[in-house]
Amino acid sequence: MKWSEICIHTTENAVEPVTGILYEAGAGGVAIEDATDLDRNSENDGTVYDLDPDDYPEEGVNVKAYLPLNSFLGETVGEIRQSLEHLESCGFNPGDHKVTISEHNEEEWATAWKKYYRPAKVGSRFIISPAWIDNPPVKSGRQIVELDPGMAFGTGTHPTTVLCIEALEKYLEPGSRVLDVGTGSGVLSIVATKLGAEHVLGVDLDDVAVQSARLNVKLNHVDKAVSVRKNDLARGIGQKYNLIVGNLLAELVVRLASDNIGQNLEDDGVLIVSGLIRTKRDQVREALQSNHLTVCDEARNGDWLVLVARKDK
Repeated sequence: MKWSEICIHTTENAVEPVTGILYEAGAGGVAIEDATDLDRNSENDGTVYDLDPDDYPEEGVNVKAYLPLNSFLGETVGEIRQSLEHLESCGFNPGDHKVTISEHNEEEWATAWKKYYRPAKVGSRFIISPAWIDNPPVKSGRQIVELDPGMAFGTGTHPTTVLCIEALEKYLEPGSRVLDVGTGSGVLSIVATKLGAEHVLGVDLDDVAVQSARLNVKLNHVDKAVSVRKNDLARGIGQKYNLIVGNLLAELVVRLASDNIGQNLEDDGVLIVSGLIRTKRDQVREALQSNHLTVCDEARNGDWLVLVARKDK
């Protein structure tokens, strides 16, 4: 299968909204090439990574995503360009926001992004590390989550995933039963188990994501507590859970609410949803409220946010 690499050259100021535009266009993940990474290539623990200057722009930031090469790609790129033109009026400096497109085979797509993926501290309790690093750095008090996202492309370091992990740290009670909707690479299911969940069910409609999540669950030795299966959101799942988490696009969160996700929550249960751009906040809040779920907490990371809701009494 052929994939198109969409590369947008922009500024640090506009990285988050540009990333949001690519996610809205259907990208499963992005790679960020920031020229300043070459200057700050060192972590507090002294770990230095082998970065190739040829992979980075001379100035500014390249934001790259991969989209299928299909008949409506031109339409999608047109929508991306249109959205970029509106960034300045929203208070961002997108720079030249030049868009370039190149073709890649599936094998290239599956490995090209790996050079940008390095261990990262997430939340207050975790380090997420690529599975191919033999000795990931260990910081006191943090647990390591090893990931090989493969074609599912979920490295666990996107702001929406970070927001979900921070919310899980805050709201997940040991012994909980957890439903992870749109599990992707399985990172939230793994984190939930390491936080003390008794059982986690991860579901995803994408066969590739299901395979990837199963691989990562085994890789992290939590396969006794986590099961993964193909499913369309939470449809047909009759069980109740103490906590449901979904890192999904706003439109899917609205659909999740309309599908009466509250019926899958215990009376004192918590729903955590992210994947949301700031401009979709009110739409999602209204959808949750209309389906008897009241938002009790929210947090932001740049232009992204997470909402936490409980069932109406």
